[in-house]
Amino acid sequence: MSPPTAWSHRGHDGEYEDLLGLWADLESALAVLLSAPAQVLHFADKVRQLDRWLQDLMAHDTDAGLYLMFQLASTSTAGYSTSHALVCGTLCHVLAQELQLGKSERDSLVHAALTMNIGMTALQNELAQQREKPSAAQQNAIREHAQNGRKLLEGLHIQDELWLRVVQLHHTPLPSSSQALPTQAPPERLVRILNTIDRYAAMISPRQTRAGRSITESVRAIFSRSAEATDEVNRALVRALGLCPPGVFVRLDNGDTALVLRRGTATSHPIVASLLDRSGKNYPKPSIYDTAGGKPRIESSLPRATVLLKQDHRTMVRLGLYAAQRSLELVTPHPTAAFP
Repeated sequence: MSPPTAWSHRGHDGEYEDLLGLWADLESALAVLLSAPAQVLHFADKVRQLDRWLQDLMAHDTDAGLYLMFQLASTSTAGYSTSHALVCGTLCHVLAQELQLGKSERDSLVHAALTMNIGMTALQNELAQQREKPSAAQQNAIREHAQNGRKLLEGLHIQDELWLRVVQLHHTPLPSSSQALPTQAPPERLVRILNTIDRYAAMISPRQTRAGRSITESVRAIFSRSAEATDEVNRALVRALGLCPPGVFVRLDNGDTALVLRRGTATSHPIVASLLDRSGKNYPKPSIYDTAGGKPRIESSLPRATVLLKQDHRTMVRLGLYAAQRSLELVTPHPTAAFP
């Protein structure tokens, strides 16, 4: 993956503020498709349209897109099914680029990620809100949702067999294998990728029964459960996102609580904005650090539920742009001037 660029050619802060509304609109449009698919004319075309929308947003600024996506995933349980689908679709898009998938496979993978739980949209929202264990009827619906999802998509005239096959198999246990991704058949390869993304996204998302895990905990949990089968995918995921992606809260070794704004030139050294001091008091203005400079260092990532702070996303996205524009200057261990 190439290091993040300054994006200064993109112009004005207003474009970045508009990203917030565009991501919210994308989520709303996806919610309509997933909640009432039978009422959507030309369903396949609508999914492809939303995919192009997603690609445009990520092409505008991948770091800003990841920031907004991770914040969305970690702060809301309302419309969980749609939020989860959008996170998975976005991460599959990023990972497809990292793994250099062909366009046809990339499209099938992202479309499957957006629709894999279409057979249980309402139930998934319900489960995210309930505290008790799933009932017997709910457990049965969970077991059957992948196959039902395929049938529903077939009824909506989806003709991409790879898309359908990945939806059908996305919860099928994979045999332990050290086989390289390029040598696997397309369905197995894409299921392997989506299975990892699905579990990663579910771990970081909050539910009534638990807060979302920190990113570090999620990566560690996935690695510990996949000694062979998904190591290649995990490594690609960390390369593409970094150990602490944009939008994630972290604890610094000076005691500060900071927010990751942009990926850095190395997976473990992002650009961060320090928001709270060690006592939990807000800084009047955040200071920006490139952690590649050595000081301060990131000690750990933090679950969103542990951070009692309401940040202004417009300011944070603009702050990320400001940081990117000054990325060549952010190599000293001292903070830059606070965001104006």
